[in-house]
Amino acid sequence: MAEDTDAWGQPVGPVVTGWERRPPITPVELTGRYATLEPLDVPRHVDDLHAANGADDGRMWTYLPYGPFPDLLAYRTWMEGFAGDDQLVAFAIVDRRRATAAGVVAYARIVPDDGACEIAHVALSPGVRRSAVATDALALLLRHAFDLGYRRCEWKCDALNEPSRRAACRLGFTYEGTFRQAKVVRGRNRDTAWFAMTDADWPPVRSALDAWLDPANFDAEGRQRRALSALTRQALGR
Repeated sequence: MAEDTDAWGQPVGPVVTGWERRPPITPVELTGRYATLEPLDVPRHVDDLHAANGADDGRMWTYLPYGPFPDLLAYRTWMEGFAGDDQLVAFAIVDRRRATAAGVVAYARIVPDDGACEIAHVALSPGVRRSAVATDALALLLRHAFDLGYRRCEWKCDALNEPSRRAACRLGFTYEGTFRQAKVVRGRNRDTAWFAMTDADWPPVRSALDAWLDPANFDAEGRQRRALSALTRQALGR
């Protein structure tokens, strides 16, 4: 965006023509080709999610401030608090082919006045990690936010969490910097890496995601023909 100047010749940001407060993001079911996002419901989803997470050796929780959970009761107790957090809009990621919940994700830091939100609390079970189901679910969140007129969607992670950093770049987010000593998590320092996508980035990223999720992009064994990272880099001219 080009800068304007005010009456004193100081640079100011350009006018956002016609800007109005965006609608709040509320729980709603979102359906894609491989995944459905269902508003997180403890009785409906807890058994599936606990069973799906049971195949993990514990590493999925390393960079999250909670987990692993010793049993179903402990997981249910955590989920009740998570689903009831009024600062989040939490979803279960449902694998459409298996009709079972296999991950959790949420919108966080939703600021309708500024048209900004964050995709957070991404916890994928081994069965959907690095899969079309996971990518489809995250694409659904991006699509929904930008369809509501949001201008910015953020992704944040522990700066040491290399898989999350790679996922952000693969999806088309742009790295914006690292906040040093941002948190203390599990008694350890956490530097937080910030990524974001704007509404100007979204149209080419959406085309790249649609191309990657197209069944024609996968061979008979389900292997991708073109990598999403290559498609998003090309779409954004990187």
